[in-house]
Amino acid sequence: MDTTSQNAFPTTRLEDAEGEAHNSSTTPTMGEIIAKRFSRRDLLKGCLAVSAISATVSPLALATADEARAASAGSAFSFKEVEAGVDERHHIAEGYKADILLRWGDPLFADSPAFDPAKQTAEAQSRQFGYNNDYVGFIPLNGSSEHGLLVVNHEYTNDHLMFPGIVQVVEKADKKDPAKMVKELAILPADQKRVDIEMAAHGGTIVEIRKVDGAWQVVRDGKMNRRITANTEMAIHGPAAGSDRLKTKADPAGTKVFGTINNCAGGVTPWGTYIMAEENIHGYFTGKLPEGHPEAVNYKRMGIPEGTYHWGAFHERFDVSREPNEPNRFGWIVEVDAMDPTSTPKKRTALGRFRHEGAESIVAKDGRVVFYLGDDERFDYVYKFVTKNAFNPNDRAANMDLLDEGTLYVARFDADGSMTWLPLVHGEGPLTAENGFHSQGDVVIEARRAGDLLKATPMDRPEDVQPNGSNGRVYVMLTNNTRRKPEQVDAANPRAKNAFGHIIEIAETDGDFTATKGRWEILLKCGDPSVAEVGATFSTETTRNGWFGMPDNCHVDAEGRLWVSTDGNSPSDTGRTDGLWAVDIDGPARGTSKLFFRVPVGAEMCGPLLLPDMQTAFVAVQHPGDGGDDWEGFGRLSYYEDLSTRWPDFRDDMPVRPSVVAITRIGGGKIGV
Repeated sequence: MDTTSQNAFPTTRLEDAEGEAHNSSTTPTMGEIIAKRFSRRDLLKGCLAVSAISATVSPLALATADEARAASAGSAFSFKEVEAGVDERHHIAEGYKADILLRWGDPLFADSPAFDPAKQTAEAQSRQFGYNNDYVGFIPLNGSSEHGLLVVNHEYTNDHLMFPGIVQVVEKADKKDPAKMVKELAILPADQKRVDIEMAAHGGTIVEIRKVDGAWQVVRDGKMNRRITANTEMAIHGPAAGSDRLKTKADPAGTKVFGTINNCAGGVTPWGTYIMAEENIHGYFTGKLPEGHPEAVNYKRMGIPEGTYHWGAFHERFDVSREPNEPNRFGWIVEVDAMDPTSTPKKRTALGRFRHEGAESIVAKDGRVVFYLGDDERFDYVYKFVTKNAFNPNDRAANMDLLDEGTLYVARFDADGSMTWLPLVHGEGPLTAENGFHSQGDVVIEARRAGDLLKATPMDRPEDVQPNGSNGRVYVMLTNNTRRKPEQVDAANPRAKNAFGHIIEIAETDGDFTATKGRWEILLKCGDPSVAEVGATFSTETTRNGWFGMPDNCHVDAEGRLWVSTDGNSPSDTGRTDGLWAVDIDGPARGTSKLFFRVPVGAEMCGPLLLPDMQTAFVAVQHPGDGGDDWEGFGRLSYYEDLSTRWPDFRDDMPVRPSVVAITRIGGGKIGV
């Protein structure tokens, strides 16, 4: 059996491939700044170390112990939380129900074929719900919270969970301890058919849904239903359009590209278009650049080529030795007019090129629209984009190209709690021809290097960045940074090898989201607060079920409450699966967290969304079953023929299937109150 051995699969491999990170700048890391700013406060926090859970690092959390203990009375959430743990099923808070709305392979059109995992084809997959659902958004039809378009990103594929007959378990010597044998999964090399199915399973889904008698249903004959894949034709807009650096043999004009890949989080614009963010694009490219190629420095900063996927063996555009400019055509924000299924998606280059996690937006006081963007790699940056022109709520057509003009900024966080948004504008500061930037197109193509030169603050894997129109603040999810070295922190903040991440809260000056100055502080440092060395900072009212690690996606609901989903909690790391937590951000309960939904073993929690009427929450369960060897209930590697869970169908003839779940309150009513 000619196999390729691997014991980690796309999501893990693409993150581990970051190694020591691709940012070689010497700007102080977020960990160093946190250490300088909060050392005294953390010492004060140490006075409460006898408690099972320490106090939050914020001005409100430094109030008296009596005030902290009264937090439960001031919480914005009243549900009975779920018990943290690990098993093969999902769990929802008491009084709620969680219904599977869409599963990988579900038909999306009246003529879609039924899902048959043993006989899957690319043609069938392109008419079915894609794999590994991540971002979930909702575009109301006629203003309704019970009828609209669900928009869902499909980030990547797990071939060992998708395809039968391609995996075997092998035993090998441990690389760190050759005397020890470990089991790994060996996977047959991909063939053309498998690669084409994977490409069809990427991208996004637009599908009409309707609530009927309290239950959500897919409208399979919906006129706006659409699949977007790694082969969908797209237009390139903004300052990089037409750049020589985007021109290829297939597109000598540099204005057209096929497909979008690794779509992680995203957004819905105020004018009702669907935003798809291209994240870990480096894993799709193989080959070697020609000697002395001018993109060598650019690609090294992006980690290209990494070669997790072997698409380049069958599609030359993913082989940099044959099509060296193709990677510059990915790593962008993609905008889709979901209301028109014939429209051409547009890659909006004005918002910069990096590993985009998402693009959540808000209308500022002056009518301009602000998009917040995280670059999901250790030691990379937080950005925002401010449109040049104002949003017109009365003329949708006038807004359709707002994302082509505006200013892209990168964040610098200072030790005194202040912050500055630094403009990435050609000709300003170091962004000149002397440093290789000959146009604004060059600046956005190499947004990371531009941020390096501006001395932006390297962060601990910035993921979702969510503005809150209710309190005027912004929440930054920082998943973790296990590469941070001990010398980058001090004894007052022992977060070297930050395995559990933290959440930053930004207050823009005067509550103006277009401001270039602001203040920041830590809302939460995550992890188990009962372990003093971890240094977690949840409120004293957070229970043993309520704490979490690895914040990833988040959502601010219609009442301004914060919901946080996680990626990376596991039996060995935290004794729990990932899930959705409700986090208090105001009042005496600030820093209190409660577990609302728990995913099955091996899964990641993505895409939390509460509809405007607050009576439905959608969540995306991604890569269920991708693990189980560290769970005593399974205790071995999980793959198609031997799965740690068969969620959500629990049928012997069906594999594990990533799915979108619709959560409602039994008997009706608002979620979480």
